Amino acid sequence: MYALGTLPQVGGVSLAVWAGTWPTAAAAAVAAAALLHAARSQTRADGAEGTEDSDSAAALRLFGFAALAWCTGAITYGVTGLLNAGAFSLTFGDLFSLVALPLFTLGFLRFAPLPRRARSLVRHFTDSYVCAAAVFSVVWLLLFQPLYQDLGDGAGVVAFALVYPVADIAVLCLLGPLVLTSPHSTRRAVLLAAGAFVTICAADLIGAVSRLSGEPVAGGIEYPVRLLGFLLLAAVPWMIRKNAGTTPRRITGRGLYRVAPEIAAVTALSIAALVMTVAGLRADGIAPVLPLAVGSAVLVLVVRVAGMMEEAAVLGRIVHTRERHLHELAENSGDIIVILEADGRIFYMSPGAVEMFGYRSGDPLLDNPVTSLVHPEDLPRLAAAAAEFRRGAESVRVRARVRAADGTWRHTTSTASLYERPGEPNRFLLTTRDISAQVELQKQVDHLTFHDGVTGLPNRAYLEERVREVLGRRAEAGEGQQASQTAVVFLDLDGFTAVNDSAGHAFGDYLLAQVGHRLRAVLGAGDTLARWGSDEFVALVEERPRADSVVDLAERMIRVIGGEPFQVAERDVVVTASVGVAFAEPGVDGAELLRNADMAMARAKEQGGGHVEVYAAHMHAQVVGRLELQAELRRALADRTFVLEYQPVVSLETSQVTAVEALVRWQREDGTLVPPEEFIGPAEESGLIVPLGEWILREACQKVAVWRATTGLDIGLSVNVSVRQVLSPGFVRSVEDVLAESGLGAEALTVEVDEEILLENPVVAVERLTKLRGLGVRLAVDDFGRGHASLSHLRRLRVDEIKIDPSFVRELDSDDTVTLLTRTIIRLGQDLGVQVVAEGVEHDWQLRRLREMGCAYGQGFLVGRPMDAAGVEALVGGETSATAL
Repeated sequence: MYALGTLPQVGGVSLAVWAGTWPTAAAAAVAAAALLHAARSQTRADGAEGTEDSDSAAALRLFGFAALAWCTGAITYGVTGLLNAGAFSLTFGDLFSLVALPLFTLGFLRFAPLPRRARSLVRHFTDSYVCAAAVFSVVWLLLFQPLYQDLGDGAGVVAFALVYPVADIAVLCLLGPLVLTSPHSTRRAVLLAAGAFVTICAADLIGAVSRLSGEPVAGGIEYPVRLLGFLLLAAVPWMIRKNAGTTPRRITGRGLYRVAPEIAAVTALSIAALVMTVAGLRADGIAPVLPLAVGSAVLVLVVRVAGMMEEAAVLGRIVHTRERHLHELAENSGDIIVILEADGRIFYMSPGAVEMFGYRSGDPLLDNPVTSLVHPEDLPRLAAAAAEFRRGAESVRVRARVRAADGTWRHTTSTASLYERPGEPNRFLLTTRDISAQVELQKQVDHLTFHDGVTGLPNRAYLEERVREVLGRRAEAGEGQQASQTAVVFLDLDGFTAVNDSAGHAFGDYLLAQVGHRLRAVLGAGDTLARWGSDEFVALVEERPRADSVVDLAERMIRVIGGEPFQVAERDVVVTASVGVAFAEPGVDGAELLRNADMAMARAKEQGGGHVEVYAAHMHAQVVGRLELQAELRRALADRTFVLEYQPVVSLETSQVTAVEALVRWQREDGTLVPPEEFIGPAEESGLIVPLGEWILREACQKVAVWRATTGLDIGLSVNVSVRQVLSPGFVRSVEDVLAESGLGAEALTVEVDEEILLENPVVAVERLTKLRGLGVRLAVDDFGRGHASLSHLRRLRVDEIKIDPSFVRELDSDDTVTLLTRTIIRLGQDLGVQVVAEGVEHDWQLRRLREMGCAYGQGFLVGRPMDAAGVEALVGGETSATAL
């Protein structure tokens, strides 16, 4: 709209000329305000972040001062009316405008700094001068030469009118090349500032022509152009805020921005030479200023060419030195340096190839393209690398197997990059390293990750992944195509712990290796055998036509384990195995299938071991029920819903109660009592037997201590303890604490242990029980005669009491062998001086026979049923209140 103001006339002049410099002054004022406000905001932001004044804030501040100087000059023109003072003097407005140029230059240099090195700085100034001289020559011939000739005698004062154009051209040629070398973060702001300055320079040039001609050019177009320049300058802060970070990109060719000053100088000089030649052919005379400009430019170019020749020599020495360093590195490096032609043939190969691959210079194989030495399976990787280079990649990493001179394949990793030399075709530089040792080590690591170190069989992780893969393939095939059977066979060795304890873990590992070898021989080639852990092995059986064939295989596995002894530590060791089988059913995943087989194996082990159990759905229900029962036991222990009953131990000679045995019962919320055989097993498995046993011991000791104090009777207490309780670290200390708290004498307490305790961990068990006996506590062997080595237990562990197993009492007189064994146990106890108690006395004839055999004590329904504390108190006349003590 302002440019249209050059068309209408007001008082003989255009509307733009009539308005004068006031609109441009306003635009400059707006630019100054915007720039200074942005500089202040940027400074505050930098201060809040604890950083120093940034280049952006300084540049904006200097731009603001320059705009303020231009505004002052425009206002001076408007106030003094010196706009048309002529071309032969400089006004105060001109001085303000000239001050704006260095301010703008300093601000621009904060955005786009000059080169820091002295050599590069001199090169930049010389190139800028050549460019400015050439541009001025063109402007002179096209614009000012005709006006110079028209002035005639007054032509000498044209220098005053040329102050603006000359200064603008010098600053523009100095700053223009810096646009291409400016930081990418401020590139757009620099471009906008440069555009604003070019527009202001165009307005100054138009103004100079107007001064020399005495008439406004194009109706005063100078003013709209200058207004546009100030408005562009005012928009610079917004470019910094919104476009601070731009993606770096190549300007053109191979980094032409690095030689931007030379390009600008050569281009300007070429155009100037062309224009001057044409002008010289057409004009009668040339002004004296042209020889001065051109001559000085030529002198500077001579200096510049000398500098370029010196730089070329330096660059040549650098290239030669780096080439020598490359060859020295290739000869002494452990890697191979190979330079390839574009067709893949070897141009150069470092001496390390002899040591790494066995090739020597002149080997016929090296005359072929390098692809002939690469494994065929790895050729697609080379093709992909070539495609990366075609897309502009500077370097590519490639892994491939390379054939050595002896025919073996070596694993290598290579880094390929372009290799360029002046005057020669482009080649490729490869740095190759032999990583065969690393690859082999990785294979060993992978093998150890998925294989067992003792047996060499696949381990648990491998088997789980294999089961998931097989079941996934079956699921994809569909139920209609699953004609064969897939199953998991879970095998556990019986009694393997005894082998470890007796012969040591090294011999136990040797036994496991032999077991794995035997099992592998039984399975088919398509089956997978893995060591699950400890003494457990799992076989994944695939593609069996019938289910009974899988069961037959499981039975063969049992026979191959137990059919022939293993040679361990120069002795024969016989072990048996328990096997569980689970078949893959639709909807069953790998983890569930393995769990089913494990449950079947546990069921086979519970039934004595040495046979096969096939998984059924009720097994899972039993396991779930046992877990739920364990959860109930935890709540019952916390809520103290357990109760104790006491069964008397009677002297068969006097019928007097000599002791009581504490028996635990679980009383549910509905009042029903749960017998011990239903919850003792789950309590053992869950570990709850330890806190439960401590509670039984404390409760019983307190009761018996009260009865002994109130009745005066020397009544004893027997308490059963489990294997897990004895092997717990604080067992002996807990018994000692209970005796101290209750006040019961240690001699009144008898701890009953099952003779099987010596099979679990005999060393620790004997140590704990010996310490317990050292406290004065009596020790009894419960259910004597039912174990595998009762007499050896009596030798290893000194006891005070033997309790004959109820099965012996039950079969008295009905089995002569049992009768003889019972008599022998009683006589053995008498000879050893230990007390013998017969358990399970339920009939009169049993009582008579035991008395005849000389058994001193009995326990059973006939002599006394289990009763609560009140019943015992009625029997012995004791009191329940502890205060009676």
